[in-house]
Amino acid sequence: MPAPSTPYGSRLLGSGEQSARRMRVRVQLLLTVLVMVTNLLGAVIVFVITSFVIPAPSPTRGTVVSLAIAVPTYVVFAVVVGGTVGTTRALRAMQWWTLGREPGPVERDATLRVPWQLTRMQGLLWTLAFLLFTGLAVTIQPERALTTGATLLVAGVLVGAIAHLFVQFALRPIAARALTAAPFTGAPGTGRASRLGRRMVLYWLLGTAVPVLALMMTGLLSLAGRETSVTELSVVMLVVGGVVLIFGLFITVLNTRAVVAPVESVRDAMRAVERGDLDRTVAVFDATELGQLQAGFNQMAAGLREREHLRDLFGRHVGHEVAAAAAAGAVELGGEARVATVLFVDLVGSTRYATEHGPTEVVGVLNRFFGVVVDEIDAQGGLVNKFIGDAVLAVFGAPVDRPDHARAALEAARRMAARLAVEVPEVGAGIGVTTGEVVAGNVGHRSRFEYTVIGDAVNSASRLTDLAKQVPGRVLVARATLDAAGPAEAAHWRPHDDVVLRGRTAPTATAVLA
Repeated sequence: MPAPSTPYGSRLLGSGEQSARRMRVRVQLLLTVLVMVTNLLGAVIVFVITSFVIPAPSPTRGTVVSLAIAVPTYVVFAVVVGGTVGTTRALRAMQWWTLGREPGPVERDATLRVPWQLTRMQGLLWTLAFLLFTGLAVTIQPERALTTGATLLVAGVLVGAIAHLFVQFALRPIAARALTAAPFTGAPGTGRASRLGRRMVLYWLLGTAVPVLALMMTGLLSLAGRETSVTELSVVMLVVGGVVLIFGLFITVLNTRAVVAPVESVRDAMRAVERGDLDRTVAVFDATELGQLQAGFNQMAAGLREREHLRDLFGRHVGHEVAAAAAAGAVELGGEARVATVLFVDLVGSTRYATEHGPTEVVGVLNRFFGVVVDEIDAQGGLVNKFIGDAVLAVFGAPVDRPDHARAALEAARRMAARLAVEVPEVGAGIGVTTGEVVAGNVGHRSRFEYTVIGDAVNSASRLTDLAKQVPGRVLVARATLDAAGPAEAAHWRPHDDVVLRGRTAPTATAVLA
């Protein structure tokens, strides 16, 4: 499952695969454009509202000339100083990023404080604008000082807060790297996670408090200022109300995206994990409780990967069916008696081959031999119980019940013999199969044990394997296994001699490949 193409919640921020240089250019461009455009639009809105909307005396010629000089001059000053100082302070806090190294906890906290630092700087610039233009109004046209100062205050709060949200948005890729390299447990510099609460207060300030204050200010200025007609006041209320609606919608969209984007990233990643993609991770780009949610998902996914790795290792050592049955509690691990079919396979002349060939060749032959044996046992649902030197013990019907265990073992033996003759011609192998009662369970000490099968069927299969090395096809099976397998599988075999196995007194009826 590929990683999401927009790990930071927006296509504007690029993918997680982009180069560091491309990310740096993208973030700096977004940061500059969003902050500058927001402040310039704020200045334009202030000019329009103070000049044409809020009731106030008409500006005098001196006021117009002074503003024509002061406004462009201050705007250029604010853009140059704000851009230079803001970029310098931001780059200093994110020096680890520009140098291409991982941050420490102190550098992480400094990086996460960049949006608030830039917001305070913009607040300072708007405060200077308030002092400058209100002072000009008091000097040149005192009756306009109140409207000018009030408008600048409201606009400064509004623009600063919106710019803060834009800065947080633009810095998501860098915040993700900072939080990934140096994870956090709460808000930077504190012992608790409080940033989400501060952000929600900011949204309330933007979406509710400032618009309502603007409407209240309109009424207060109408009462405190010159006489205002009903028509003029109605136009003012409609214009201000329209601005409130537009900014309210804008703030709602910002609020929704800021809160929903981290949640969506976790939701999409959880769906990927449900589909089996345990390698999915989430970019932690939010420094609030939502970021803790993202980091928590990554920790959970890491735990699942570790558990799956251990389960895979467990399955490789004892067999996946044993591991699954043990985990489900479906097996009496102390030992249980059941009827099963045992398959034993052993190389012919392996000692002689090892003395005549180098270690590399011997290992290569053994790997090919074991590869064929394990493939066929797995294909028929058997369990490779253990490797004994150059021999393999497999069981069908334990630890998980399997009604057709005899048929499965015989088919595995046939296919195994055919493949070994072609794929491992350097050495031969004897295969013995028998069916009977075994005890399946854990043998050893409580601190170290292994799953195995013990019983007469295991001994018989081993004895048959020794005899199989001398018969055509090198496969010898107990005829009782054929009876248990059914006529379809029995058709592939023919009766052979009755033999007395070592350790027994009664003969055992056998069969070989037809």
